Amino acid sequence: MLVKLTRGWQKFKKPQENTAKYEENSVWHEMLNPTPGVRRMLITGCGIQIFQQITGIDATVYYSPTIFKGAGIKGNTQLLAATVGVGFTKTIFILVAIFLIDKVGRKPLLYISTIGMTVCLFSLGVTLSTMEDSKIGIVLAILCVCANVAFFSVGIGPICWVVSSEIFPLRLRAQASAFGAVGSRVSSGLVAMSFLSVTHAITVGGTFLVFAAISALSVAFVYKYVPETKGKSLEEIEMLFQNDSHWTEAEVEIGDMKHLMEKQ
Repeated sequence: MLVKLTRGWQKFKKPQENTAKYEENSVWHEMLNPTPGVRRMLITGCGIQIFQQITGIDATVYYSPTIFKGAGIKGNTQLLAATVGVGFTKTIFILVAIFLIDKVGRKPLLYISTIGMTVCLFSLGVTLSTMEDSKIGIVLAILCVCANVAFFSVGIGPICWVVSSEIFPLRLRAQASAFGAVGSRVSSGLVAMSFLSVTHAITVGGTFLVFAAISALSVAFVYKYVPETKGKSLEEIEMLFQNDSHWTEAEVEIGDMKHLMEKQ
């Protein structure tokens, strides 16, 4: 009896395993040979994850004592206080983002975040290059770093993970989100490891001017490639990316939905 049950279970289990294996292979085939719509999703999901890091947020937080020393702060107590202020600011504004994300929307917060970061990074670069060892320079450097962290935390910091989880259909979400996470971590590591070498080559101020230029590019990326996903279903979001036109401005109509469902 036990042998019969075991054989019956094996017969039942084998088709399920074959189906799961086929579905997994199908997903990877779609990821590695994407349709235009999936390609746009990957550009958006991976791109926003990479921009989150190459604007220098981890370098700003990790090396904030170095930045403040460059501005002219000498005492360890003052350095510690300024560094703690940066961490406190980051935590507070992440909480602000939680309350605003469904009220304001993803894209407006991304605009506020990336534009604000661009201004702060540019101001920090100019301050560190022209006002070293002055009281005004120290105050401005602290304000610029804290403001940059605040703009990051209220926008692109948390929202890139939200957008990445919303734009991919369920069949691709796990693998596609993993692609984005890998891009984020690799970018973070490269920025963190190269920061000190770059500052020695072009100064701390020059490094933040480079970050400001990259942040300005992130504004253009948000405009071009990131759609507003607030209040949209998975089908509506997928239709945005299937549209050949400028999908950040596309509207989903009932006829489009029927076309998408028929295509699937």
